[in-house]
Amino acid sequence: DAIDSSDAQVTSSFEEQLRENGRIMYHISGDSMMPLLRQGKDVAVIVAVPEGERLKKYDGPLYKRDSGQYVLHRIIKVREKDYVICGDNRYYAETGITDRHIIGVLEGVVRDGSVIPPSDPEYIAKLEKHHKHRAVKRIAYGIKRRLSGKGKA
Repeated sequence: DAIDSSDAQVTSSFEEQLRENGRIMYHISGDSMMPLLRQGKDVAVIVAVPEGERLKKYDGPLYKRDSGQYVLHRIIKVREKDYVICGDNRYYAETGITDRHIIGVLEGVVRDGSVIPPSDPEYIAKLEKHHKHRAVKRIAYGIKRRLSGKGKA
């Protein structure tokens, strides 16, 4: 999910908040991480990545694109120099996100007063099933777009 850092309520960067407080919490904006993260309902809890540590497959990094946009998505592949990242509710992956882009990692989601860890076995099973079928869904989505006239000719 993208986070608008130009929001008037943002008085310091996520990086500063993480350095000062050790964690940041914010309400989710956007639908790219459905169903784990629900817009306007859930709160993401982000913690710093230990110095020199690389993230793993299925971790949820909060990263800052070169454009300055903050994004919380999921790692679907760890490569030597970068990560392949995709929102749970998206079909196309983003590449070229390196450790320098990563601000923190999702520690949990606060929903209805309870904390759901992203390592929850039930949720991981759903993720694995979802990402296993991602390629098929991407092809179907592309065909649908072409048929509707919105895709490439």
